[in-house]
Amino acid sequence: MIKRILTAVAIASLAVLTASCSSESTSNTNANANASDVATTTTAPDNSEITVKNENGVRTETRTFRNNPRVSKVVVTTRDGVRTVKVYSPNGEEREMKGDTERALDATGDAIADSAGWVKDKSVDVGEKTVEGAKKVGSKTASGAKKVGSAVKKVIP
Repeated sequence: MIKRILTAVAIASLAVLTASCSSESTSNTNANANASDVATTTTAPDNSEITVKNENGVRTETRTFRNNPRVSKVVVTTRDGVRTVKVYSPNGEEREMKGDTERALDATGDAIADSAGWVKDKSVDVGEKTVEGAKKVGSKTASGAKKVGSAVKKVIP
């Protein structure tokens, strides 16, 4: 009789142990599946950051620019080995990136905007050239004033 009781206890213990191991394995599988759905964010060049998320077999990499006047974000989506790159302007316009899409996550904002076909604002270039011209005029005026001053000094003893 004692053998039967010990055998029953051993079988019950084995059943409990098997059930607990099985449910732990399932909970680990669920934890690992959920971990891949977590987005990770890293800093990137040109004052931007990249957020990467894997969800249902689709990898989405979003590069967000903090203060670029031509590009607000770039979204790279890879599904079944097919990669698409969308570029968004600060006003929300969406275009597909052409050319070297491999550089979408590390190229400058201006290079990305150029590949999307957005024209650079020419008023920025004009402003920069105006400043450069003013500096040249200022330095020429200063050197001219020095020449005049030295000529006057020679004439008036």
